[in-house]
Amino acid sequence: MGNESRRLTVYFEEPFWIGIFECISDGKLSAAKVTFGAEPKDYEVFELILKDYYKLRFSPAVTAVVKETKKNPKRMQREVKKQLQNNGTGTKSQQALKLQQEQNKQARKVKNREKKLTEAERMFELKQQKKKEKHKGH
Repeated sequence: MGNESRRLTVYFEEPFWIGIFECISDGKLSAAKVTFGAEPKDYEVFELILKDYYKLRFSPAVTAVVKETKKNPKRMQREVKKQLQNNGTGTKSQQALKLQQEQNKQARKVKNREKKLTEAERMFELKQQKKKEKHKGH
């Protein structure tokens, strides 16, 4: 398990607070989205990480370019400040979450299609049975 990094970004997206967990492992990025109600306190976020992190459903992995360079501490502070001011998620995270959403949508469509077909088949059989019962006496 070579290089691995994890990051949590919490931001406000009308009307909820959203948390994006990003996991970069071996050059592949996967993300999970958590919706908070009101603005989460630090201890609530910490508790979520401790208790529910392993229950999160991460999206399929997307390739991501990861640069490992040592940075000046002041530059790191400026970048953290810029990230805190920047609302939204990284585009790779958005892509990963969108991919997960599309896969869930496809699975739901297949399930609904099968359910609809079985229901139609059941109704057809019921109609055929009623037809036969009407003509039994003749």
